[in-house]
Amino acid sequence: MKKPQVTIIVVPRERFSYTRASLESIYNNTRQPFSLVYVDGNSPKNVQEYLKQKSQENNFRLIRTEHYLSPNKARNLALAAVNTEYTVFIDNDVCVESGWLEKLMNCAQETDATVVCPLVCIDRELTPSRPTYAERYPLGQASGETPDDADSSKGGACIPHQESHSKVHLAGGEARIYIEIRKEGTYQKIREKYYFTNLPVAEVKDQLQRRECELAQFHAMLVRTDIFEIVGKLDEKLLSTKEDVDFCLTVLNARKEIYCEPDSVVTYVPAKNLALSDIPYFQLRWSDAWELSSIKHFRKKWDITEEDKYFKKRHKNLGYRRHKTLLHPIVKQLSFGGYATWLETLLVAGERKINRYISDRFSVNSY
Repeated sequence: MKKPQVTIIVVPRERFSYTRASLESIYNNTRQPFSLVYVDGNSPKNVQEYLKQKSQENNFRLIRTEHYLSPNKARNLALAAVNTEYTVFIDNDVCVESGWLEKLMNCAQETDATVVCPLVCIDRELTPSRPTYAERYPLGQASGETPDDADSSKGGACIPHQESHSKVHLAGGEARIYIEIRKEGTYQKIREKYYFTNLPVAEVKDQLQRRECELAQFHAMLVRTDIFEIVGKLDEKLLSTKEDVDFCLTVLNARKEIYCEPDSVVTYVPAKNLALSDIPYFQLRWSDAWELSSIKHFRKKWDITEEDKYFKKRHKNLGYRRHKTLLHPIVKQLSFGGYATWLETLLVAGERKINRYISDRFSVNSY
């Protein structure tokens, strides 16, 4: 059998409960031969067992750690096992459209690009079908659960909504360092822009064409593996943010090209309702400590002024992802149809204390 040209690396992004839907999507919608390396950073037991079973069935490399991992740490662990011409990074909360990988590779081969990103759409949670008992316990394992205790991590195919792959998250973008000259001095700032964000695909379809760009995201991107011989490993000091911008700037500084191929389509599915077992990793992944450390390192690395409005905004909105996902639904429920901002302020203060505790406890070995 001919050796695959590409290795797909799957890493945790912010949760584990979407593992099955995402992995099934890859295997069901990818015709191009590929190797796969899956990094399991301390997933809960049911997900751990599912991945172990699937790695045996599909003969992919499974790397398991008993502690949570920052995304770049997980990607570097997997990169050490890659020996193919191309590497695809994809997060564990992404579903793919049929033909996605072939189209990324065609673009790379036809343009000689070093990085190629697909059209990344965004959608609400896809609906898992009710699994059969045989699907949930394929190895004949005993369980105290009844067949009605459905768990999407143990069975059930991913059933997309009709609007899946229909709202743009990004279709490439811009990332560059620029100099701003003022009377009081010279400042180095960053420009970051995503194309067509939050627009319906149908409205911009005619504008979605293969193009050279400056920015791709780790939701899904294809990379020529030999670039890492030039630029080194991914920066593990970027724990929770700016790792995609950092990598793209590094590639561009090496005078290599980045393309977007919108004929290749994937959908990022953000967490709306976390499983209880997801919460510790979600809290760590978007912790104040990790975000502040990442921002500080990125700004220092690229010599960006503290006055840059982007970083001022990030400091102002620290913890926004956690508060939106974990606290906003509680505030809405307790506000009886309105939205009690005083209650949000109270809950945020308490949540920050919890977040400090969680990040202190789980950061060990994570980066």
